[in-house]
Amino acid sequence: MNFRHFQSQLSALVGAPSISCTSPEFDQSNHQVVSLLANWLEPLGFRCDIQPIDGWPGKYNLVAVKGTGAGGLVFAGHTDTVPCNPELWQQDPFTLTEKDGRFYGLGATDMKGFFPVVLAALEKFRDVELREPVIILATADEESSMCGARTLAAQGSPKARYAVIGEPTGMRPIRMHKGIVMESVRVIGQAGHSSDPSLGKNALETMNSVINQLLIYRGELQNKYRHDGFNVAVPTLNLGCIHGGDNPNRICASCELHFDLRPLPGMPLEQLRSDMQKRLRPIAEKSGCDIVFSSLFPGIDPYEEKADSAIVQAAEKLTGHTATAVAFATEAPFLQKMGMETIVMGPGAIDQAHQPNEFIEQSQIAPAVKVIEELITKFCV
Repeated sequence: MNFRHFQSQLSALVGAPSISCTSPEFDQSNHQVVSLLANWLEPLGFRCDIQPIDGWPGKYNLVAVKGTGAGGLVFAGHTDTVPCNPELWQQDPFTLTEKDGRFYGLGATDMKGFFPVVLAALEKFRDVELREPVIILATADEESSMCGARTLAAQGSPKARYAVIGEPTGMRPIRMHKGIVMESVRVIGQAGHSSDPSLGKNALETMNSVINQLLIYRGELQNKYRHDGFNVAVPTLNLGCIHGGDNPNRICASCELHFDLRPLPGMPLEQLRSDMQKRLRPIAEKSGCDIVFSSLFPGIDPYEEKADSAIVQAAEKLTGHTATAVAFATEAPFLQKMGMETIVMGPGAIDQAHQPNEFIEQSQIAPAVKVIEELITKFCV
């Protein structure tokens, strides 16, 4: 591979800020990143379509296709990064820095570094006629809304048989992860003087009953569901933050709890939400308080690819590693919904993501290129 060409491409991607964030003051467009990728892919024979995402100004997906056929292999990655604190970095986060056998920069590992790896692998097939298509997906806002992957899943295209999502796994294949829902429960009571409880309806006391019921539900889920493929083998429910009341001598009129639930494969999100709401209705009726249950974001389904699927077996053979599970969520469930056998596998380490001085080890790059080349040869040539 041309190592300096890789470095030049990664430098350009890191130098194109594409932060996605739920806070508008930090959120940025990813158009520059998808434009760079399209400009590099077109000379390699790809038909590139930069697709604006409805309802998300400044956000784009790139769908690039080379070849034709009913099957095909997708290499997918997100184009956005999380926000950063430049004052905590030892170098400019948006300038790729080479030092001690590493490339430092925001997104170098998570996950802009995957795209130059794929581009380097594709050079081998510049003049090769493909039996099945190679498809590159570059999505928007994986770190916040996942609007890019959600849009692709909703439109049901592109179609392919296999997919590799290049999240940083040290090129170890991943075939499952938990899902995630983040929920809000708001209890609306009635304020009054604390000397006479009959003057109001205490939202904090009602929230105590809500919390107790959620913890009972957590125990029931953990007794019912278990998957030993995960380090934490049971579903988890975490009480994340709570806010309520305004003074010790005033009956609390409002209290809000935020929590997350991380289900195992086989636990549908909507069923979980429905079950939780049913459990809270009797508490509302007994207390006289309104209880408003809502989702903080649409959620990510749990994901599991079969151990005997062709893409899993190919990745295991090429890397020498058995496919396992990770704790973080990815875009894999959305690609699965589109009919693709999907694995998660890319260079870099997840423990470098989302922190100052993010880097990718240079020693991981050439082996990753080789694995991508072999996958293209197997499934497309």
